[in-house]
Amino acid sequence: MPIKLHRCPMTFVHSGIDHCYPVQKALDDQGIDYEIVKEPVLPRSRRKDVERLSGQRLLPVIEFEDGSVYREESADMATAIRAGQLDSKRGARTI
Repeated sequence: MPIKLHRCPMTFVHSGIDHCYPVQKALDDQGIDYEIVKEPVLPRSRRKDVERLSGQRLLPVIEFEDGSVYREESADMATAIRAGQLDSKRGARTI
């Protein structure tokens, strides 16, 4: 089962306004298999699954196969993925 990328539903936006895209692109660039889970844009209070998983409502969130999650600012997440450090982030709840 691949990891899950919880992200906004605007998967067609590939610009600076979409903070989820850099993480998705980093996963693609590294050849990491993942499933997209589209979460509500606004209001953030509708992101119940994200809050249950990670204790917060910000996106993106990576959910690992074991149920642990990883969340940081999207630029930091993309950097970690490109550096091959995604597995070391397993279970990290950095916000």
